[in-house]
Amino acid sequence: MISLVECPRDAMQGIKTFIPTAEKIAYVQQLLQCNFDYLDFGSFVSPKAVPQMADTAEVLSALDTSVSKTKLLAIVANQRGAAGALSFEAIDVLGFPFSLSEIFQMRNTHKSRNQAFDEIKAIQEACSRASKEMVVYLSMAFGNPYGEPWSLDLVRYWITQFHRIGVKTLSLSDTTASADSKRISEVFDVASDWAEEGVCFGAHLHARPDQWRPHVEAAYEAGCRRFDSAIQGFGGCPMAADGLVGNIATEKLISFLTEKKEPLSIRMASFEVAYNHAKRVFSAYV
Repeated sequence: MISLVECPRDAMQGIKTFIPTAEKIAYVQQLLQCNFDYLDFGSFVSPKAVPQMADTAEVLSALDTSVSKTKLLAIVANQRGAAGALSFEAIDVLGFPFSLSEIFQMRNTHKSRNQAFDEIKAIQEACSRASKEMVVYLSMAFGNPYGEPWSLDLVRYWITQFHRIGVKTLSLSDTTASADSKRISEVFDVASDWAEEGVCFGAHLHARPDQWRPHVEAAYEAGCRRFDSAIQGFGGCPMAADGLVGNIATEKLISFLTEKKEPLSIRMASFEVAYNHAKRVFSAYV
């Protein structure tokens, strides 16, 4: 079965003009009506690092989650952020950004890979105690644009480490849109060994307009059934570069999966309203 993860957090976080909290609440509430499997709605990180997400707790407190079965996902970068997220019953999933690049890990979380791994281990234990899920975003999963060593063996090594500590979901991420379709296929083929042991592998792809379809198709044909996206392809990682490369556009992903005759749970009438809402919000603040 396909799992769709809509990512308003990733769409908004790099926008420098602060989007009013009331606007975020209204937009996320509309997205809840769409019946996505997961909604990556905000983050519990330092407001100095990501000012746009400083009001995540306020947004969450105003949401009516009873209208939807969508699971709420929040990004954290350390145990303090995880404790904040775990204090909210409405949050179902904690996500942690881990990079195969030491340079990018330091840039993104001010920790080495080994230090970040220790944080993930502690957060995974806390999630287990609280009956919450955890997803680790494995960025630079398809190559390293910073000149550091990268190999499929490095991918295997870190997947093994996360499997060993009980992480059940890994989202393979092309943070800087540097992957090609062949590499995406190769990495998901490597991941298939752990998929047989119950690990779910998702695709969090950033792509230019001409790249999205071959990249999604490569992941899909290699067995990926969990996809992150954002309406109209807004967003990207503000830590990766000055010029953001967008997410996969949700409307294009839905069309692709419909072509593949995959059953989807999306309420299309509600999605159309959310799509138009996104156009108004992002045209006003981007």
